[in-house]
Amino acid sequence: MINFNLFVLPFFLGLIYVVIAIGKSWYNWIKALPPVDKVRFTAGIRNPRQVFSAIKEVFLEALIHRRMWRQNPLLGYMHMSFALGWFLLIVFGNIESRYYSGTHLNAPYYPIFLKFFIHDKLVIFFEVYSVPGIFRFLMDSLLLFVLSGLVLAVIKRQKSKWFGMKRTTEFQLTDFISLTCLWLIFPVRLFAESFTAGYYGSGGGFMTQPLGNFLAWIMPFSLDFVAYALWWVYSLVLGIFFITLPYSRYMHIPTEVLLIFFRHFGIQPRIWYSSISDVEVHSCSRCGVCIDVCQMNDAGIRDSQAVYFIRGVRDKYVPEEISRKCLVCGRCQEVCPVGIRIDSLHLIKRRELVSGQAHDFSFLPGIKEILHQGHPTLTGYHPNQDDGVEVVYFAGCMSHLTPSVIRAMKGIMSAAGISFVQLDEDHSVCCGRPLMIAGKDRQAHDLIEYNKKLIRLTRARTLVTSCPICYRVFREEYNLPIRIMHHTQFILDLVKTGKIPLQGFFKRVAYHDPCDLGRGSRVYDAPRELIGKIADLVPVRQETNNAMCCGGSLGIFEASQKQRNDMTARALDNLLEGQPDTIATACPLCKKTFETQSPVEVKDIAELVYLALPKPAYSSVSVQSRQAISYADESTSA
Repeated sequence: MINFNLFVLPFFLGLIYVVIAIGKSWYNWIKALPPVDKVRFTAGIRNPRQVFSAIKEVFLEALIHRRMWRQNPLLGYMHMSFALGWFLLIVFGNIESRYYSGTHLNAPYYPIFLKFFIHDKLVIFFEVYSVPGIFRFLMDSLLLFVLSGLVLAVIKRQKSKWFGMKRTTEFQLTDFISLTCLWLIFPVRLFAESFTAGYYGSGGGFMTQPLGNFLAWIMPFSLDFVAYALWWVYSLVLGIFFITLPYSRYMHIPTEVLLIFFRHFGIQPRIWYSSISDVEVHSCSRCGVCIDVCQMNDAGIRDSQAVYFIRGVRDKYVPEEISRKCLVCGRCQEVCPVGIRIDSLHLIKRRELVSGQAHDFSFLPGIKEILHQGHPTLTGYHPNQDDGVEVVYFAGCMSHLTPSVIRAMKGIMSAAGISFVQLDEDHSVCCGRPLMIAGKDRQAHDLIEYNKKLIRLTRARTLVTSCPICYRVFREEYNLPIRIMHHTQFILDLVKTGKIPLQGFFKRVAYHDPCDLGRGSRVYDAPRELIGKIADLVPVRQETNNAMCCGGSLGIFEASQKQRNDMTARALDNLLEGQPDTIATACPLCKKTFETQSPVEVKDIAELVYLALPKPAYSSVSVQSRQAISYADESTSA
């Protein structure tokens, strides 16, 4: 039996090339891992439980495309049919080829072109009660499965809205070549097998044999020539696809597998660009799911969405404008089917832009000065005091721009009888997060160390902040041995423990999830539970992990005020759909941003809680606090 023909060479050479290219990339990525991650990788490979867990996720995400199914069933089916269908064609094609050859080792091309070499005339196309018949039925079924996905892919280019997408990605040249070859592979295979089955009168399945018989009827004199030509075309498109794969969007196919194993072995991205970052970048399939959720669309910005930013990183050319033109709100991360940490990649590129910039924080008072002379930022604290206060309150820079929030928090803590000190009362010190968003990690580190020393001086058992941006950085970067709470969590605890009574005022309130509190810190329930105790909570269509950014994000540096206003207006439309009396948020920046355009009042949850305190609660408030609360009332009414 002759199992070779010259037409197999394009496929065979392309296969050798792509295997070497992928192997080289994998080797370089693993080799470039930091020593600690190399240890994790080695330990993970030796751990059957971790390996099995990674293989399970590869099946669910790289073949089934579970996250895509959650986005849109049509989109999920389309991706699954290509990935799982082709995978199963390879698996069962190898099993079928071993059945016919009688050996356990065949040339790599033999299963791919098996129908060219094998024409079993003893098996008819509808027979499924013999081993050859079962294989033919199964292989035709899998081919039909893949072709159904191809039909959907073609429709998606014209009717993307059916797939839950308003826009699709733009192609690079290599993407276009790879996509064209991918779309040709399976139709060409169908016709190559059908023409061959028609010429020999056998060898096809329930789909290829009837089609082959029809083709033999309409083209009786050139069937063998056309069949042979199609096998050449089939081999060529496979070869070209393999050669272009490492330079196209389809490099995500093998790279996502490595990324999944990295994650299961505990290997995480670094603050600087590393091999794990490169693996993430090459795992992007440019599916375009992230495009529609990006709120920069509302401002007419069409060139800086996550998919285009990642493409630039991969091509080693990211214009500074694109790197800095991002809300860093996390909406794209929530829908990314690969789970790429896009916000982290943005920060990495921003660090590269500002690397080496000098900084000077000499204007900040030294810790020795604070210890020996006291400091106005530690109002109410005395260094000789044996016991610290219960709570150290850090309002944050944005809260200083919305002082009514600070006054409400002081009033609530005073009413609850909580001993507290405000760390940034007179001279606000930044938490460091805005510097991080700008890529200035070294500068942020100096501020963090300064703040940590101040916090330790208070001997407080709990740190409370009103700003989600501060809350996130305190939790993720400070490593403090005390409890860290956002004020919504803290106030809810006061209510549940009976330290403050509340009375409802029965307003319809729509709650806006701030980016850093919601998607950034996964705090969704506490604010809603708190609002539910004092008002009627109005459902919002896009909320929790899908909530919209207010548009005032500190993360975007390349947007005009008009563009910001457009994003704010769109977010407000979402909040106002239920016709609430009040918009509530838990972020001073969001409050200040929405107030500029909202037709209804905008309140921080702390303000709503203060307004819901019954009058007798005032009796426990100090004279100074009562004056502050009174002033807050005047500010609120104004």
